[in-house]
Amino acid sequence: MSRIASIAQTLRHPSFRAGFIDMAGTSVGIGAWGLVTGVVMVKSGLTVGLALFMSLVVYAGSAQLAVIPLMSVGAPLWVIWLTASCVNLRFVIFSSMWRGYFAHLPLRQRLAVGYFSGDVIYVAFMKRFPEGRPAPEQVPYFCGAASTNWLAWQIPCIAGILLANTVPLSWGLGFAGVLALLGVLLSLLFDRATWLATGVASTAAIAAFALPLKLNILVAIAAAVAAGLLMEAVDRRRHKPTVVLLPADSVLPPEELEHLKAGDVVPLREERHP
Repeated sequence: MSRIASIAQTLRHPSFRAGFIDMAGTSVGIGAWGLVTGVVMVKSGLTVGLALFMSLVVYAGSAQLAVIPLMSVGAPLWVIWLTASCVNLRFVIFSSMWRGYFAHLPLRQRLAVGYFSGDVIYVAFMKRFPEGRPAPEQVPYFCGAASTNWLAWQIPCIAGILLANTVPLSWGLGFAGVLALLGVLLSLLFDRATWLATGVASTAAIAAFALPLKLNILVAIAAAVAAGLLMEAVDRRRHKPTVVLLPADSVLPPEELEHLKAGDVVPLREERHP
């Protein structure tokens, strides 16, 4: 199959449309944040060409906003790199999770997954595919979500870059972007675990706000991950599976197989010795 035919097949796949629809609800918030980032890059002293290059190549709003003030004051290059690396360390966690889904893909496609990966895409993907194993519909879904997220970010960001000199700071776009991101965050809180992780991360980020190089973000991530692991361990202790004794030649009925997959049943099969 040619590359064009493969792309066309992906675009026609139902999962591509599902990814597009799932990301459409968060596009307004992402677009507002992209517009703010575009304006801030130019207002901070970057040229239009460099700002466009940064938006298209870096494609990381939090890292861009973290390093732009450092670049504008002439901070050492190692400080800029270290700050961006600290802010983006969460993608190491994301990539370890993506591996269960996309490790079988060629290197070129895995690099594309790394480029287009984002926080909201990660959450939407994990909600739809909670089990970490490959499936045919995962790549089309990721492509639909990633293309929507990329366009929702790049178009407003480029508009902010080109129109930065005509947009006054008195409009309060930064606060508008924060409100939009809060709306995105609230739409992603769907169970007790996510609420707990969000609360822990928020508390840790505020408590560690005085740390340099935006290290409070890393503290928040570590605290949220620790809280999630602790909750998972507590749930496992509360939820003890039932042990089912099976004859040596028996086969589990379909309803018992579902309980086995959910972890509710542990089969213990008898052994026969001559």
